[in-house]
Formats: sequence, C-alpha cells, structure tokens
Amino acid sequence: MRQDRLVCVIGTRRYAVERPWGRLPEGVSLGNKSKIACDSKGNVFLLQRTDPPVIVFDSEGNYLRSWGGDLLADAHGIFIDSGDRVWIVDRDSHQVLVCSADGRLLWTLGERHAPRTQAPFNHPTDVAVAPDGDIYVADGYANTCVHRFASDGALKQSWGEPGSGPGQFTTPHGIRVLTDGRVLVGDRENDRVQVFSSDGRWLASWTGFFHPMDIHVDAEGLVYVSDQIPRVTVLRDDGSVVGRCRPVLMGGHGMTRDPAGNLYFCETRWPDLTKLTPID
Repeated sequence: MRQDRLVCVIGTRRYAVERPWGRLPEGVSLGNKSKIACDSKGNVFLLQRTDPPVIVFDSEGNYLRSWGGDLLADAHGIFIDSGDRVWIVDRDSHQVLVCSADGRLLWTLGERHAPRTQAPFNHPTDVAVAPDGDIYVADGYANTCVHRFASDGALKQSWGEPGSGPGQFTTPHGIRVLTDGRVLVGDRENDRVQVFSSDGRWLASWTGFFHPMDIHVDAEGLVYVSDQIPRVTVLRDDGSVVGRCRPVLMGGHGMTRDPAGNLYFCETRWPDLTKLTPID
C-alpha cells in the first residue's frame, strides 16, 4: 500500500512521507534491512543482512551500485565519516570493516570470527567516529560495553558492564558522538540514551524512549533517536525534546539524515524504505 502523501511534523518542521522509496534493478532486492547512512554527496547507503549487504542510491532513489557480499557475514551497523569512508559493523564476525564508497576494504578492527570476552569484540552493534578522529564501538550483544580506539586503531579504553545503573548497559545498540566530544549510547533494553564524556565518564541519561535502536546527529547538532514505539524523537544536545513523530510502521532500526535535510528510515520487518522530505 502506497503512503507517499502522508505528512508528519517534528517540532516546527513538516515532512512529506514517501514510502516505498528507492528503485532497484532486476536481480537486486531488499531483504533484512539493518542500518542506513548518507555520504557528503547525499548518496544513501543501505546496510542489510541479506545479499547484497550494501545498496547505494542517490537522493532521488535511483540505484547506483551494490557490494559487500564477499566481505560481510552479518551486517549490523554503518557510519560514514567526513572523508566518506564507510564503517560497517559485522556483528557475528566480531569485526568493524572500513571500506571505500565503492566497497574496497581499507582496514579492519578486531579479528574475524574470533570473539573476545573483553575487548574487542563480542557481537558488536554500532560504530561512530568522533570529530577528533577517535573511534567508538558499541559492543552490544555479549560484552555489553563501549570501546574507544585512537584513529590508528589502537585501543584506548573500554567501559560498561551489564545492569541498569549509570554507566551500565542492557544492549548498547546505537552510538554517535556530538561535536563537543560527548558520546551518546542507545541503551536499548534500559529504554534510555546515556551520555558520556569522551573518556567514558557518565554525564546523564535521557529517557522517554521505548527500546531506542538508532541515533543520528546532524550538522546543526540535533539528535535523532528512533525507537520501537515506533517513533523518532528529535532532541537538542542538552537532551530537551524538539518534537516527535511516527514516520515508520514497525520501528526504525536504522535512520539517517542527508545534507539537504531529508530523513531516511529502514525497518527490519517491513519491506520498504521510507524517506521524509522537508516541506517549505
């Protein structure tokens, strides 16, 4: 059923909802979709757990290319840095892979198919690169912690343990870094986003979510959190809420924003992608 004439509102911003979004050639299909990210040109990189793992569209939904079938076993998290390198978390292979935009493997973090009970990794979930180049990985399904690496891949520190107190986690699922270096971690089963200093000191917990799944920080410093209501909440960097809406049908496991302000969502249990376009 097409729903491309719906409108949603987040704070003072109105968006047209387009679903389904994206056009694929014969032989390429959407499967178990996990996360989604945009590069500096506005191209949209969909990460899915079926073949092909990475599908790239332009901002109009035209298919550009796909890749990753020879690299990824269980694609889960994706992040595109300021140099348009594509960082992918291969959850059940216990690795983070860094690729070029056309799918060439550049380097890796972690040893493939070699889980570790401390660091790194034991079924990691997401990755983010800070403005200063440090790398943060949410090691969510087994180790229940966060790892911080230098830009050359050297492990600096790890923090977190199972639980519901400050600095503890029950499935750290999404991770992003604010421009001032604060680290946001979606603590999914504890229904919160925890805020840390760059060196892992607990600062705050933002609540009001139900199983937060993904986090995105835009160029204006606004924070977008998708959860399993399903809903997206937009917050200022102090945790105050700008607005909320229900842009998806089952829950946005992945979401992102492109340089033009369009929002994109993917859902593991829904066959289509969703695009929100700002309405003037």
